[in-house]
Amino acid sequence: MSDRRHPVTRENVRHALAMFRYGRNPAATVYDSIGPDFFLALDDGWLNLGLWDGDGSDPAEAPVAVRRLVAEVADPLPRGGDVLDVGNGLAAQDPLIAATTAPASLTALNVTWSQLRAGRDRLAEAGARPVNGDACRMPFRAGSFDGLCSVEAAFHFPSRRRFFEEARRVLRPGGVVSTSDVATVRMPRGPREALAALSQLRVWGLRRTAAATADEIADAADRGAA
Repeated sequence: MSDRRHPVTRENVRHALAMFRYGRNPAATVYDSIGPDFFLALDDGWLNLGLWDGDGSDPAEAPVAVRRLVAEVADPLPRGGDVLDVGNGLAAQDPLIAATTAPASLTALNVTWSQLRAGRDRLAEAGARPVNGDACRMPFRAGSFDGLCSVEAAFHFPSRRRFFEEARRVLRPGGVVSTSDVATVRMPRGPREALAALSQLRVWGLRRTAAATADEIADAADRGAA
């Protein structure tokens, strides 16, 4: 694990200023502004929160936890098929997805050009094809893939339901969707928590609909697959 400090960098300041003008694509603006060397990443290039064995207090487990989560999400996907990774971040996860699924092809979809450029070496290592596009309007023909995964990205999408509808469209019959998401456990209690919650949504360029319970996320998946 690298020794990660939390310095104030030009990219951090740029991100703080960008929160006042996100434009039409907030997720792209956020990740363009924080750059590839994100100071809150649990390990170099890994942007997910991880699947932890313990209580999250042991920093030595961080690089294991982020990889464990990706392996867990990738494991249900069919082996030897055409696989799509939606919202692939900096592509650190794609070599692991390739190693887990041994795909005939691996495609990485990202709304942010800068992340695709930053992850080009990892994409090459995974043998993955980079594609710039929106998870709710995927630039693929119907029935293009056997498996689709998305690791902690759906809360950035304009609509989870539309994402699942698109997933159904681009998958072949019998195709598999495997995702992880960040669910809301409870609503804020009192004005202080409400203000903190709204500020976090704003900082990360998230819509209010990003705050969804596990049941609401499951319902979006069911409706999208119907």
